[in-house]
Amino acid sequence: MLNKLAMPLVLVLFLAGCQAPSETREQIPPNTAPVAVCGSGDIMMQTTLWFGMNKPKGGTVSSSEWQQFVDKDVTPKFKDGLSVYEGKGQWLGNDGKLARENSKALMLIHQPDRASSDSINALRDIYKKRFEQDSVMRVDALVCVAF
Repeated sequence: MLNKLAMPLVLVLFLAGCQAPSETREQIPPNTAPVAVCGSGDIMMQTTLWFGMNKPKGGTVSSSEWQQFVDKDVTPKFKDGLSVYEGKGQWLGNDGKLARENSKALMLIHQPDRASSDSINALRDIYKKRFEQDSVMRVDALVCVAF
């Protein structure tokens, strides 16, 4: 008897999470104050930027070019500090060929405000223009930070 009831219940719970995506996605309004609860520390924003190191016309962004970008463009805007990680990205191109590229991940912890966001977007624009990049991926997440 228990098995006869358990299987339909499991099936109903499993299918409850299945639904067609809605045609329109609601966007979070800009400048909406974050709502989070931190066990310790303060609510801050963690932004990770992903920079491709290949130049479209050949060659790569050199170590000295990268370091100059970090020292002269990034650090003055984010004086409290930053972290840089080495990355290796890959994707399948439209031609079906596997493409690989070394990358740098730049992690910033900052206030979740418009000024910081604008500074980050300015860095993305500088990098794209200087090294002829199509994009610089940006990933944002609210985090709890204690020093």
